[in-house]
Amino acid sequence: MVTTTPLADIVPQNTIRFSGHDTHRHSRPHLVHVVHGAADVVVDDRTLRLRERESVWLAPRVPHAVRVAEGGLVLGPMLDPADTPGSRVRLLGPIPAVTEVMTAALGAAPAGEAQIRPFRQALGAALRAQLLEYFPLAVPHHPVARAIAEEARHTRRSLDELATSHHMSGRQVQRLFLAETGTAFARWRTRARLNAAIRELLGGVPASLVAESAGYATRASLIRALARECEIDAGELHRDPREALLGAVA
Repeated sequence: MVTTTPLADIVPQNTIRFSGHDTHRHSRPHLVHVVHGAADVVVDDRTLRLRERESVWLAPRVPHAVRVAEGGLVLGPMLDPADTPGSRVRLLGPIPAVTEVMTAALGAAPAGEAQIRPFRQALGAALRAQLLEYFPLAVPHHPVARAIAEEARHTRRSLDELATSHHMSGRQVQRLFLAETGTAFARWRTRARLNAAIRELLGGVPASLVAESAGYATRASLIRALARECEIDAGELHRDPREALLGAVA
């Protein structure tokens, strides 16, 4: 364990926020969130390095240990039973909505179930947004088409370029996508990218940054794609993409 500063030892029940803890598990889903500095989370024989505003979302009964770097601060709130990550361990980068809840909780210092519950519910909503797939998409079974599907989410290469790199023709890949997903490649790719973009927007990431990570040249082009595919008024999306999407998924 990292030695805590004298001030951190004044409130013994909270010392683990500054030093960490040995391996244990919880009966409910659990979040480990770095408020400041850095920390290592040891889980499933892996050491996950978390930096400021990053988190690990753990399913119930997953053994884990936390080691907080000198000068760091970590919070570990319990979640509602329904707010599970969909896998044993889910590593999360900075999510503005999560940071907002954790900062508010740190400042407000709620005590007792009645005060803690709204913070826990807000945190669960921010985390569930990360699991959302606005457009359910089938993944091709064919191994080459599946590999191209994965690459297509993260690259601007054309279908023909992707197909050639896998020793197939674009026409062959098109046929596979239609047969195995029911969706043409271009629309599949658009919706896969928008799924990722929607998760980020609901998490509070600015639309200009989301556009860049989702492969769109401008914020406006991302908004147009969202308006078209989600059938949401473009004006509402321009004014506040997060609120418009929250209304659509409510």
